[in-house]
Amino acid sequence: MIHYWCTICQSARAVAKTKTNDASVWKDGFLFVGNHLALDFLNTRPVQDGEAVELLPDFAALLRWFQTAGLLSPRDVAGLKRHWGQSVEARRTIEAIRGLRESLRKEILTWEDGGTPQYSTIDELNRLMTAYPMSTRLKTNGKELSAELHFEPQCPGDLFAPVAHAAAMLLASADRNRVRKCDQCMLHFVDTSKKGTRRWCSMQLCGNRLKVAAYAARRRSASVER
Repeated sequence: MIHYWCTICQSARAVAKTKTNDASVWKDGFLFVGNHLALDFLNTRPVQDGEAVELLPDFAALLRWFQTAGLLSPRDVAGLKRHWGQSVEARRTIEAIRGLRESLRKEILTWEDGGTPQYSTIDELNRLMTAYPMSTRLKTNGKELSAELHFEPQCPGDLFAPVAHAAAMLLASADRNRVRKCDQCMLHFVDTSKKGTRRWCSMQLCGNRLKVAAYAARRRSASVER
């Protein structure tokens, strides 16, 4: 069995807490409702009150997201900050990784609707995976052995490794019929429900809102029929 140490295909690691006046699903200032690392990455630029909010404004925020996603340990983050925090390469990396995110957003929207990713995007993901590959290592569990994906970033550019790999795995392996954008907001998610009919990102963010709206509509309809 392959264990994804980088949590590429794990369930969402969302923690419910209150942010401003809404009960929302956040974890250390980030949204983890995608049920897939690539979609959690897309969701680092959500829309709130009609305005896009950048959750990765700088290299420090990027490292914090990687740590919150379970991709880096606090020790890894401290080392990268110490050696690269104020460097030109760090600034270039955060700009490039945000650019990759927005390119992927367009492709995934098209892909969710049944389209095919552009060759340029496929080539870019292949280039990134070649330049910043994930490694595989053996892990012992008693008498059993398992293989897991792993990466140890030595420089800012290495942070592309799990993101590019996750995006490639999403496009190549996920059931696109269960990958969708929330009907109420900009967040993307993999629908892991039994019926596969969920249309909202999370109960805390949009699910309750939709249920309340549906209930109000039924009440209005019932009043008209009387």
